[in-house]
Amino acid sequence: MLSRLAKEETLLWIAALCAGLAYLFEGRMVHGGTATAALATVLLVAAIICASLRVAAHAEHIAQRVGDPYGTMVLTLSAVLVEVVVLGIVMSSQNSPTLVRDTIYAAVMLDINGILGLAALMGGIKYGEQSHNDDSGRTYGVMILTAVTVSMVVPEFIPEHAWHVYSLFTIVAMVTLYAVFLRMQTGPHSYFFSYSYPDKPRRRARPAAGGAIDAPQPPLPVRASAAILAAGLLVIGALSEVMAQTLGATLQGITAPPALPALVVAVISASPEILTALRAALANRMQSVVNIAMGASLATVILTVPLMEALALYNGQPFQMAMSPLQTVMMLVTLIVAAINLNDGQTNAIEGMTHFILFATFVVLALMGL
Repeated sequence: MLSRLAKEETLLWIAALCAGLAYLFEGRMVHGGTATAALATVLLVAAIICASLRVAAHAEHIAQRVGDPYGTMVLTLSAVLVEVVVLGIVMSSQNSPTLVRDTIYAAVMLDINGILGLAALMGGIKYGEQSHNDDSGRTYGVMILTAVTVSMVVPEFIPEHAWHVYSLFTIVAMVTLYAVFLRMQTGPHSYFFSYSYPDKPRRRARPAAGGAIDAPQPPLPVRASAAILAAGLLVIGALSEVMAQTLGATLQGITAPPALPALVVAVISASPEILTALRAALANRMQSVVNIAMGASLATVILTVPLMEALALYNGQPFQMAMSPLQTVMMLVTLIVAAINLNDGQTNAIEGMTHFILFATFVVLALMGL
């Protein structure tokens, strides 16, 4: 078992080693100048992504063992945990009132327009049209629209003196909405989020040079995967604490878009989902892509918002949750395009390209500081 973990968890060991070195040389990285801080930030983000990939891999293993729809829930919750850990730590050092809003907005753009768009584009080029359960797309879409409206559009019209009341209402509304969704996803409407793929013939294992066939290793127990997943989250938290300091030092020395910290957090949380979704698209399993992209977006809004709102109430300092007019337009167009594209139960390269163009627009606007 130990030798197997040493071999399979190379990325996690590298991330843990980087965490140790980061704490050892934190002072030099933070106070060594802008160039040193920027290089350290890039390396730390890469280490966090390495740990995130292993967290996602074990979440995927647990998901396969428990099966859909519980599996999809495990995958999305693991991604949200990574995001909340990184976001909470970065927010404590950046002191930006719009960081939570910008991170959630960036995550939805990355999940729906980036991941779903690129996966549908690549899958469409390879297979033409890819089928999925249209019930899942409609369900995810209407719930994301509701959650975004309640938590990120309506706050624009709430008077400053009443933010405590509406913040508490938002927490209750998001938790209730997720509880109902969870009951539906794992209960009477679980078939909304699954699709019956045709069986594929399996290839026989090729014999080795000596004529022997390498026996596949037995899968790790669910408890072992859960323990490694928890260890990965601890490593991510340790790396994020130092990365937040180096990122702050970097931003003080350069002129960067205000949304850069939010983009960093969103990319870290979405990096495992990107690889998983692309593999699913190239394997002609578009339902998995829809569940990952739309499910991650919903989980980001519906779970991150109440956690951050609770933190705001605890600290007595409200966040700026209301989206800017430009963000509101981009979010609305994204959800409308997703609703149209996912309504017929099939995706193609043209639909993927429409989302990817929206993602490119989001990146350009972010780089312009808008």
